[in-house]
Amino acid sequence: MSNKNKKKSGIVYSTNPNYSYDEDASEQEILAKSQQKLYVRREVRNGKPCVVIKEFVGSSDDLKALERALKSHCGVGGSAKDGDIIIQGDFHAKVKSYLEGKGYKTKG
Repeated sequence: MSNKNKKKSGIVYSTNPNYSYDEDASEQEILAKSQQKLYVRREVRNGKPCVVIKEFVGSSDDLKALERALKSHCGVGGSAKDGDIIIQGDFHAKVKSYLEGKGYKTKG
């Protein structure tokens, strides 16, 4: 990647000699398990049933850990991306009861 693409954009020029760029420390909000409300839905993707968990708020490591725990609990495959967890197969009741047992609030 060239240096021109690494530069910060937004402010092109400032006449203020004391101006400094604010670092984009966009920390993602992390909620406790009991404060999160996860939506558990049945969907059909590529003609096969799956369970999709949406609205997870937390770090990507927490998302991956929850995805890994759900896959091992159900004994199936799945993936986690963009804040959603996809579990292959029709395990809606099993996933929902597991999440509620871990302290998450679920809907759907």
